[in-house]
Amino acid sequence: MKVTITGATGLIGPRVIAELQARGDEVTVLTRDPERAQASLGGVEAHAWDPEAGRAPTAALTGRDAVLHLAGEPINQRWSDDAKRRLRASREEGTRNLVAGLRAAEPRPRALVSASGIDYYGAHEDEVIDEHSPPGSGFLPELCVAWEAEARAAEQIGLRVVTVRTGVVLDRDGGALKTMLVPFRLGVGGPVAGGRQYMSWVHIDDVVGIYVQALSDDAWSGAVNATAPEPVTNREFSRALGRALHRPAIAPVPALAVRALYGEMADLVVEGRRAIPWRTRQLGYHFRHPDLDEALRAALRG
Repeated sequence: MKVTITGATGLIGPRVIAELQARGDEVTVLTRDPERAQASLGGVEAHAWDPEAGRAPTAALTGRDAVLHLAGEPINQRWSDDAKRRLRASREEGTRNLVAGLRAAEPRPRALVSASGIDYYGAHEDEVIDEHSPPGSGFLPELCVAWEAEARAAEQIGLRVVTVRTGVVLDRDGGALKTMLVPFRLGVGGPVAGGRQYMSWVHIDDVVGIYVQALSDDAWSGAVNATAPEPVTNREFSRALGRALHRPAIAPVPALAVRALYGEMADLVVEGRRAIPWRTRQLGYHFRHPDLDEALRAALRG
């Protein structure tokens, strides 16, 4: 396959590229800094593109088989008014500009696989949710709804569109797990806000596997959850991480402290999302790391 990727230098992009190249696929990336991307990723064709500045270049899209859209302002930051503006612009305008580039390409790619998040569903406490569940309300669910709508616009020009709603990614080099490691290694980690809220976790290998299968398999379309089959409570997750690090996991973190540190973004940690990958499994994906204890050990090994 010939695949074009946006957001290729983030947490997930380099791993997807490595897996695609290992099976002989040809990768092109769209990036603000082509020289840096070529130096860090190796073996890729790089084209300059600022997602918010205008249409994606047709030269990077014409004749490709599929596009993977990962670009977006990081969610894990305090949500000031300016941060919210950047989060919206990077996802809504960026995706709109990508689809505009796809519309101008001839021949066009057959598929667009676009990132999204399980924050689409909003808080559901202990209710089990899957890809058929309705969207929630609030800043992040509404952002995900708008983001996915911009991606689905590519269906109007004949592309197969998949939106991948990702949970808490386990990778020692980035994301939520990296943030947790310091206090847990010091023996002062523990459940947050009582620990009863659910965490829909997923090992990064499975995120990569889901993206690659979504790119390759014509049967995939619509929304799929990139979450492990068995979500756990924050308390259960804390205990499992303590076991993996051979450290105690009994120091509670009050909700007030999390909200004081992160503001509105604290909702991601304090409120639960018990999402399961119903459609992902129905479409034939087999998880590489379905067990939390094994997944944490694998993530910590890197």
